[in-house]
Amino acid sequence: MHRRWLLSALAFLMSMLLAACTTATTQQQPPTKITNSTETINTYSQQLPKGAVKRVVALSSLSADIIFRLDQTKIVGITGSKLFNNDSRFKDIPRVSEGQNPPNLEKVVALKPDLVIGVEGFSNIPIQKLQQLGIPTFLTKMNNNWESLEELTKTLAKSIDADPQPLLNRYKTFLPKKLNPGFSTLVLVSRQPILTPNKNSWAGDLLAKFQAKNIAADLQGKSPIPGYVTLSAEKVLEANPEVIISVNPPQGNSEATLLDSLKKEAFWQQLQATKNNRVYVFDYYGLVNPGSIDAIEKTCQQLKQALFATQGT
Repeated sequence: MHRRWLLSALAFLMSMLLAACTTATTQQQPPTKITNSTETINTYSQQLPKGAVKRVVALSSLSADIIFRLDQTKIVGITGSKLFNNDSRFKDIPRVSEGQNPPNLEKVVALKPDLVIGVEGFSNIPIQKLQQLGIPTFLTKMNNNWESLEELTKTLAKSIDADPQPLLNRYKTFLPKKLNPGFSTLVLVSRQPILTPNKNSWAGDLLAKFQAKNIAADLQGKSPIPGYVTLSAEKVLEANPEVIISVNPPQGNSEATLLDSLKKEAFWQQLQATKNNRVYVFDYYGLVNPGSIDAIEKTCQQLKQALFATQGT
């Protein structure tokens, strides 16, 4: 079960790192090629007159959520995502895709969009086909850092002639006003192998924003996922983190799935985080893959609790 999840998570991470949570080189992501800024490419849409975009289809959950918050009247189609399943805001908005399946182009065309927003490395083929049909499009790509979330928001706001500032102001409330003492922290996203984010990941950048001492921040390795490294049990014991964050699989239903597995490791009971009850369970969306604004906000609230608390829950 854990191996099946790991393979699924690796594939999803890699696709997303090329896409919404990723960077801008020839690597593959979350939940990213590595550049220093968020970019939009394939700027066919930039030729549109100001105020011309009134109907938008978004092919990623993060872009869909941002567009909705900027101007809910302009989002007419979204990608299918578990993040939206119980979100009343999106219940009447047509889904043009489900899961990791490519978007249904007939559904997209039927919505008569003025603009379709995709993700570089993830939506290239459907975007090219839509261009051939004369539909304005662009692709976004985002680095694994907080600043790229802000830049993405500005880019999307410009595309629909909206004001990004209220949303940017909201982002600031997610981050701590006072920094914590800098607890040594280990984020675990799988057991076999033991996989953890370094500083070149969305999770690693979030830890830095909360001044947590990510024990893997400066580590490099041969992991197929940019921004993630594998650790040996010996390395975990040597680091002996004060805080451990276990991440739920993206499609999992049980909060304890990975944590129960980790408890079987011989080193587990020797760690100070375990002894001091400072082990926390986080969702994949928000920490590994940004996913949506609500997911990011929830993760930031959990980080405040985990990294500022005197005792774990």
